[in-house]
Amino acid sequence: MASEDITKLAESLAKTQVGRGLLSFKGKSLKLNTAEDAEDVVKEIEEFDGLEALRFEGNTVRVEAAKAIAKALEKKSQLKRCHWSDMFTGRLRSEIPLLWYISLGEALISAGCQLVELDLSDNAFGPDGVSGFEALLKSPTCFTLQELKLNNCGMGIGGGKILAGALKECHRKSTAQGKPLALKVFMAGRNHLENDGATALAEAFTVSMRIRVVSH
Repeated sequence: MASEDITKLAESLAKTQVGRGLLSFKGKSLKLNTAEDAEDVVKEIEEFDGLEALRFEGNTVRVEAAKAIAKALEKKSQLKRCHWSDMFTGRLRSEIPLLWYISLGEALISAGCQLVELDLSDNAFGPDGVSGFEALLKSPTCFTLQELKLNNCGMGIGGGKILAGALKECHRKSTAQGKPLALKVFMAGRNHLENDGATALAEAFTVSMRIRVVSH
């Protein structure tokens, strides 16, 4: 291999962490406001064969950039793990549901993904943010979900109740297909759920006894 080829390979590996279907942009402090800003990210996603895990922690995305990324994800049906904590740094809370409704959540559904892990921690999206990914949680994409991490999202009582309802519906629909939702890990610390929010979630978990770790 020519030295310039080795250099290119080294640069490529330095940009992303690749292994076992993992593509990572973790901690790169990317500020993606427009579709043009997201071009390099989109290209790497499109060119990554067998994408199973996508790390995007520590970056920030606006609606137009999210749409472009979502378009690339629509063809990634093998995606199973979404590490998307601390992903909307510096964004208005009102933007986050729109990000999910229009782009990322719908893209996963459209692709026919079967998630096993979804981490949206440290995004401070509040109750409105839970509404934003409610449809995703109710979809077949999440029937296979084993780990759901929502630490420090400011869900509050309202968000806790919305989440509980979505999990119940996910379990009902997945059970009807013969494969009941069986979460193994659930994390939702630092969310101001209070008694009512925590009680609603506890009721949701009574339908599934396989859960191993709960943080509330």
